[in-house]
Amino acid sequence: MATETRTASNRGTRLSLTVALIAATALSACGLPRSGPNKQEILSGAVENGGDAHVIYVNNHVNRTANYTPAYGFSNEFLNAGTVAADEIRPGDTLGLMIWENVDDGLLASLGQSSTQLQQLQVDSGGYIFVPYAGRVRAAGNTPDQLRQIITSRLENQTPDPQVTVTRMAGDGATVSIVGKAFGQGIYPIERPTRTLSAMLAKAGGVSVEPEVAVITVKRGRETGKVWLSDLYFNPSYDIALRPGDVILVEEDQRNFTALGALGGQTKVPLGNEQISAIEAIAMVGGLSTNTADPTGVFVLRDEPARVASAVLGQPIGSTQRMAYVLDMTRPNGLFLARDFLIRDGDTIYVTEAPYVQWQKILGAITGSAGSVRQLENLAN
Repeated sequence: MATETRTASNRGTRLSLTVALIAATALSACGLPRSGPNKQEILSGAVENGGDAHVIYVNNHVNRTANYTPAYGFSNEFLNAGTVAADEIRPGDTLGLMIWENVDDGLLASLGQSSTQLQQLQVDSGGYIFVPYAGRVRAAGNTPDQLRQIITSRLENQTPDPQVTVTRMAGDGATVSIVGKAFGQGIYPIERPTRTLSAMLAKAGGVSVEPEVAVITVKRGRETGKVWLSDLYFNPSYDIALRPGDVILVEEDQRNFTALGALGGQTKVPLGNEQISAIEAIAMVGGLSTNTADPTGVFVLRDEPARVASAVLGQPIGSTQRMAYVLDMTRPNGLFLARDFLIRDGDTIYVTEAPYVQWQKILGAITGSAGSVRQLENLAN
């Protein structure tokens, strides 16, 4: 009788321990490891529920209004600028003058000489040079031949029939700077063969990154323009004329999106210069995880500009909005909508776990805990 009582007592103890362990595990289920918030938790943060994000299910209207890619290009100020005259003298240029006088004892020539050579005359910041007996002469804005005529007319009043030649020794006044991922960084003069952007890049040896991800930025005063290297070569209008002082920056495109959650991989992915759809972006990281992904919970998270947010929501919006676009892959047209939804720079693609995955984790924790209890009971007996 005592044995039966002890056995019943042990069974009760084991049952109490198991029930208590199951309850404790269930209560702590929210602390089980997972890749991030589930679908319901994201939906609970919608504006309608007091949150600060608009949760939008993607449909044809969303694809029409939200699908745009910020384009690179040049403003009209760049596109309409004419080419620099290769012979035009500019501040900073270095000139050389040769002056012949039709007398034995001239103003400038040494005794017994009929010509005088003036070298290394640098055009000052105001655009002037000084020529003896001709005075301070404006050189900038003139061609060498025009400057020759100006100097000749100045000297004609002091020496008979002077003959003048003007040579541009160095074109340091009309230069551009090339920096970044170019093989030949440096300062280059704008010469007749290098008056356009593509020609100047070729002069610098080309780019040191893959051409398909190379971006060219031109800074001119307060204006800045940017273009893909491939667009520069395939669209002649982008091959702009250069201006003195232009800064040309060559860099690798930094646009990217981030993939998180129940995917084949969690990483930051470069976009390159192509348009990428949501379905392509998911494929780039290995697709949805067949063991954990919820195909109804594919989210694209982004900060949407006011103009686009207004079109998507159908109401005036005055500022950037947080948007959580939902792609439901189980719908008949879900894959088509995902194929047509374009990914933008800075987007985050997040795929939630299927609801049963969390239950599996809970059951696994319960099963493992129950096994631990049995092992303890065996040791006690």
